[in-house]
Amino acid sequence: MPSKSDRTKQRIIELSAPLFNTKGYAGTSMNDILAATGLTKGGIYGNFSGKDEIAAAAFAHSYGQLRAALARATASQATAQGQVLAILKFYRNYTVQPVVPGGCPIMNAAVETHDAYPALHRQVRAALAELLDGLHLILARGMASGEFRSNLSTSYEAEYLYAQIQGGILLSQTSGDPRVLNRLLDRLRDYVTNQLAG
Repeated sequence: MPSKSDRTKQRIIELSAPLFNTKGYAGTSMNDILAATGLTKGGIYGNFSGKDEIAAAAFAHSYGQLRAALARATASQATAQGQVLAILKFYRNYTVQPVVPGGCPIMNAAVETHDAYPALHRQVRAALAELLDGLHLILARGMASGEFRSNLSTSYEAEYLYAQIQGGILLSQTSGDPRVLNRLLDRLRDYVTNQLAG
């Protein structure tokens, strides 16, 4: 059973994660964290060395939620093509129904952390690499089973699909129109079923 200290630490992470993902890493202050958690400064600093450590734990938490939700979305699919299509379906309406408040934690953190938060940016890069690797493995299984063309570059296709999804999220968020993302997802669905199919 987790100790009281462990429970407090987890509470800080869970309540801070939406702040960082919504307001940004620079835009989230310690006062914001204090207000969200209802703790005193002593309660925060008794568990974390400072905002940067909380931010790292908060990103890991948000990314973990995204990764778990994607795993649930693909778990029921027996085929590689079914898993890729399930990923596309997962992102439908994502800008208005995100897993984590504020949208995609990877995209939100990627640009902001590039220069200002190098340690956190390494976390973001590792998370992105993990998602791309997972998609690459699904595509490779599809090639092995004959579902996808045998001459695919699975790494390239994984990058292409993920870049299209993230680009769609960016366009939808910026325009305030979730249909932009959904149109791109429809085109990707056709691409997967018609262009990548074996």
